[in-house]
Order: sequence, then structure tokens, then C-alpha cells
Amino acid sequence: MLLPETVWKTPVEYKNYYKILGVEREATAAEIKKAFRKMARLHHPDVAKDKAGSEDRFKEINEAYEVLGDPEKRKRYDEMGPNWNQPGGPAPGPGGWTGGTAPEGYEFEGTGFSDFFERYFSGAGPRTGGGFGGTPRGAPQSRRGADIEGDLMVTLQESMTGSMRSISLRSIDPATGRPSVQEVQVRIPAGITEGQRLRVPGHGGKGTGGAKPGDLFLRVRLAADPDFRVKGHDLYRDLEISPWEAVLGTTIPVRLPDGQSVQVKIPGGTESADQLRLRKYGLPGKNAPGDLYVVITIEVPAAISPEERSAWEKLRDVSTFNPRKS
Repeated sequence: MLLPETVWKTPVEYKNYYKILGVEREATAAEIKKAFRKMARLHHPDVAKDKAGSEDRFKEINEAYEVLGDPEKRKRYDEMGPNWNQPGGPAPGPGGWTGGTAPEGYEFEGTGFSDFFERYFSGAGPRTGGGFGGTPRGAPQSRRGADIEGDLMVTLQESMTGSMRSISLRSIDPATGRPSVQEVQVRIPAGITEGQRLRVPGHGGKGTGGAKPGDLFLRVRLAADPDFRVKGHDLYRDLEISPWEAVLGTTIPVRLPDGQSVQVKIPGGTESADQLRLRKYGLPGKNAPGDLYVVITIEVPAAISPEERSAWEKLRDVSTFNPRKS
């Protein structure tokens, strides 16, 4: 059953993901990634002055990158064109529906994604698996309510510490035909990772004939972080150092996902692509936390002063190091 949009609080607003990231439609994948990292760092809740506003902006930037950073989703988004909200305009969502509302009229609020994303890019909607309950012959047939599934954006900070999230599930009450809203408190456990599903029992579709309601399942989409990459429970962070820091060694403070910093010792003779392992600074795990790997990149200055050039030339003249010597 597809429901008229007027039953909801607000109509779906088109999201111009290119504008959100500040790039042109012709932008390359590398340009989109670069724009995302720049915007995400600027609005990261850990560094922004306006904490409340930055959190919403950070999620909006993540949503834009979720679509434009995925070739398949970006192609579907580009195909929408100017007639995105006209009959036949939008490309079908992952569940196969078009325009209007998600299948069976279910909509989410509070997942971290906009209504626009949820309808066309998340695949939210009923899941298969609801069955008929056993009833005596001649008795009213009972059927368990349908399970409902949707996406939930979880930030790296939430995965580090765990959190509670309030989710609204809007639908139409089949008995009355009126809009119905369920307010659901969802516990996000520390250490949750991409693709895991959270089950909220009894908050799916209503059952019939006295059968139990279905369940709500929320697929975790880990928000992309401008500084950290996640592999299982391990975290990876790039760290740029100067040539002299690589040669002589140094100690550099490195920000952690929770906003705190840890002093990282860079040993003399460090090379590009070297990985420094910080044990138990990754995501919480069932038995032990994951690790944080600091990946080294040696940066060369793009421009130097005459004094710096003179110093480099002196080093060249006195050094016996030859990287091409076997």
C-alpha cells in the first residue's frame, strides 16, 4: 500500500548532494572524496564550535558522500534529473519502489538520514519472513506482523562509546486508516561495525488475528570519517610527517575518535607507508579492543626559501645516502 504524502509531517525535500559537498556534477571520484574530507573536517562535532549544528551538518555531508561516493548510487541519483518528484521521474529504490513513500507506507525519522535518502537509497521497508500462526480449522487466521528494515547512520564516536538513539517509525494504522507513530529507543552498543543489524523486538508491523507484531531491524551504516578508516575493529589513520622528522624521529600528538589525543613516537629512519601500531586504541571488541594503526606519509615542501635551498644543498653535498644503491 503506497500512502499519500499528505499523511506525513512534511513533504520530501530534494537533496542536492553536489551542492552540499561544494562540487560540480562533473566532479571526479577523487574530487568528491577530497571535498568530503575537507567539509567533514570543518564540521566534525569534535572541532566545531556549534556542537548541535555541526552534528546535523556532519550527517548531511556524510549522506551526500554515501550517495556520490558510491558509483551505483551516484548513477541512480544523476538519472533522477529535474523531474525527480514527478510520476516516473525517480529511479526505483533498492526495494523496487518508485516515488511517494516506502513500501507499505513505513517511514523513519531519526536514523541520521533524510527522508529523501531513506526513500530512494536505503532500501527501507518490510522484510520477508512474517508467517502465519497455527490456528484451529475454522478459527480466524492469524498472521505475525511483518518485520521492518531500515538503515541507521552511526558515527565513529557512537561506535567507540555506544549511545541511545530515538527513532520514529511512521505508518498507517490498517484498522483506522490514520497515521501512526512509534517512538522507539534504540541502544547502539559500543564496538558496533558496518553492516551489523540491530533488532528491536515488537516494533515492526502489527499482527492479525491476535498474532504478535513483527520486529524492527536497523542496518548499521558507519558514517565515513575524514581521518579514520575502519577495518573490523581496527582503525587506520594517515599521519603526514616532514623528511627531517622521518630521519631524526619525533613525537607527535594524534587525535583519537573520541576527541582525545595520544602522543605517538616516530622513530628515526621511519619510511613512507610504515605503520605504527597503537594497541587497544581501536573500536571496542567482544574480547578486547581493536588497534589503531598510524600510517606514515612523508611530505616534501612544495616551495622553499633561499635559505632552505642552501641548507638542502649542503645536506646533499655531505650525505653519503644513496636510495638507488643496492
